[in-house]
Amino acid sequence: MLTTVSRGVLVDAAFPSIGSLPLTRRITVEAIIILGFAILVGVCAQIAIKIPTTTVPITGQTFGVLIAGTVLGSNRGAASMFVYMLLGLVGLPVFAPSSGKLSELISEGSTIHFIFPWSGSNGAIWDLSSGGYILGFVAAAYLVGKLAEKGWDRNSRIPLAMFIGNLSIYVFGLMWLGVFIGSGVKIPGMDITYFDAISGSGVIDKTLRGGLYPFIAGDALKLLLAMLAVPGIWSLVKRIKDKLQKD
Repeated sequence: MLTTVSRGVLVDAAFPSIGSLPLTRRITVEAIIILGFAILVGVCAQIAIKIPTTTVPITGQTFGVLIAGTVLGSNRGAASMFVYMLLGLVGLPVFAPSSGKLSELISEGSTIHFIFPWSGSNGAIWDLSSGGYILGFVAAAYLVGKLAEKGWDRNSRIPLAMFIGNLSIYVFGLMWLGVFIGSGVKIPGMDITYFDAISGSGVIDKTLRGGLYPFIAGDALKLLLAMLAVPGIWSLVKRIKDKLQKD
């Protein structure tokens, strides 16, 4: 997928010659960058914590998505998350570990899964209760990337940019999860429905309990980490460029 060149984002500051490359080389370089950030989110997905009250685990994905959008810009960022979704669709285990797999790890004494042993899942997002969040990754990366192109990643508005990106993930994720909860379908591999697996007094309450409340603190931490990482990356890029110019 060839995307238009974003202006003023980190990847263009780090590699300013991308736009001047011959078409074939440019497509290759952009494809590698997009795939690289899709893989980054796949790695972040393997940092997962199972919460007993919900079928959706806490993962490091949000951090990876926000970084991808900020570094790549709107078009590349959205493309990288679309590629991430496609990787899972074709069978690569890049999504977060399934509830069943996390339950197995917990039964073995693990409270958190940190990358290895690799326990990722895959599948079509329309078959996953967390599919809405994955779709929201595309929207979040685009929105955060668009704001980064306007310079929001280099001033005091970076917290707002990250918050908007995170909010868009919840919009898609909660609506999607609500459909699964209200549909009465069973959790794959388990003899229990999504409605029965999540505590609460109704579909909306269960959706908020299963897809929002348990993740607020964790997402606040991931937002903070992303906000700290981006200025650090900008500083590193500037330092390297200044050193190269001096040499």
